[in-house]
This record gives sequence, C-alpha cells and structure tokens, in this order.
Amino acid sequence: MLTTRFVDGAPNWLDVGTPDIDGAVSFYGGLFGWQFESAGPEAGEYGFFQLSGKTAAGGMEITEEQGSPSWTVYFQSSDAEATAKAAEQAGGSVRVQPMDVMGEGHMAILADPAGVPFGIWQPARTKGIEVAGTPGAACWVELYTPDIARAAAFYHRVLGWETEGVPFPGGTYTCINPEGAGADAMFGGLVPLADDPLEAGSGAHWLPYFSVADADATVSKVPELGGTVRLPATDLEGVGRIARLVDPYGAHFAVLKSAPRRQG
Repeated sequence: MLTTRFVDGAPNWLDVGTPDIDGAVSFYGGLFGWQFESAGPEAGEYGFFQLSGKTAAGGMEITEEQGSPSWTVYFQSSDAEATAKAAEQAGGSVRVQPMDVMGEGHMAILADPAGVPFGIWQPARTKGIEVAGTPGAACWVELYTPDIARAAAFYHRVLGWETEGVPFPGGTYTCINPEGAGADAMFGGLVPLADDPLEAGSGAHWLPYFSVADADATVSKVPELGGTVRLPATDLEGVGRIARLVDPYGAHFAVLKSAPRRQG
C-alpha cells in the first residue's frame, strides 16, 4: 500500500485538475473531510487538500485547452531530467518539461507508450504528500493499459519498477513495487484494459484509490455531492470493499475499505 516512506519509483504526490476548484473542494471535502489551502497567485492558485492538517493531495483549476478533468499520479525521482530522457528513450514522451517549483522540488509530466500521462516529483523542501493509507488518504494506484508487458518494460526502464503476478479470483493480478523493495512495498497494479469493460470505455489511464472507513457510506454520499457511482461498493476477496467513482467534473477515482489483515 502507499506510504509516506518515499523511495525512487514510488508514488509521492497526486493532484486533480478541475474546471471548478471551488466545486471540487466542496465535493472532496464532503466525501473525505478535506480542507483546501491555496498556495496563492504566484502558484497559479494551485492548492493543497488537507486531512487533519496534513497534505493528502493537490488541486488546481484547469481550462478545457489544458486537458480533461482528471487525477494525476506522481512518482519519486532523484533526477527529473534523467527520468524524462529515459521516458523518451523507452518510447514515451514528455508533456511538461522538468521545471523547478519555487524551490519545493522539480516536476515533470510524462506519458507512457500508451499515451497515459503521469507525473515525476523530485523532492526538495516538499518531500511528497504527508498522509497515505489512512481513511481519506491515497492508498493504492492502478494503471489500466492495453499491453501489460509493454507497460511493465517501460516503467521498469524509467522508474525501476518490479512486477509480480499475484493469484486473484478469475486470474492473475500484476502488482508493482520499487526496485529491490520487495512485496511489502507494493503500491499498485497493472490491469489489462480489455479485461475490464468499465475502465476500457475510458481508455488507458491511472486510477488512484483512497482509503475509507466505510465504502458503502462513502458511496452513498457521492450522488448527493454531485458525483457519479460507476461501480457500487463491491467485495474483493482478500482485498476489501471497493467502489469506482467520478467527481462532478469527470475525474475518475476509487475508494477502498481494506479487508482485515490475516494473522499468520
């Protein structure tokens, strides 16, 4: 699961781009209890979603020309420039060139060979999100992709990921972890787009999961807050209870109430 013990290749930030930041603040505040703190005009009104005083995610208002409303997942790199070059050499592309962010760190937006955007964050003063894996915070990420082998090869070359097939009801789930970190550091999975009709309609993309104390109670709030339920709360054996949702502006995300850990 996601943690704040960041290492290269692991997620260390995520943010949502939305056409209405005030509306997004209202939605996610009602759903997760987040509060919003703007970084001010000098930061283009970028801001931080706070959970009990700790940064859980970022958010910014975007125009139609800047792209569709969506969540972007960022991965840690000790050298954003080198990572951007590696992405190009591995068949990906650079959407936003590496840049300094007011001394807080360096960021870049890249895309994998399937065209899926993702971010790079090279920490300086800001190491990453300040809370993960607890109710209201990010806990897992999934990449829905048309070609698992190609995606695994790309991200291994660019971010040093290792993959492991885990038996799953109906097949095998491909888990990912930072190089050399082992199974205990798994933070997400790769999912064949063709195997999931619900996600296939959205094209290849990253899907962030947020931990919740009660999946059913969370899902019940979504329509009231103006969002959409794509997959109602559903049990996954050995995983927990999940639901896939869309905010009022079209950004996709999921929630997870983890199953109790088995005592070995």
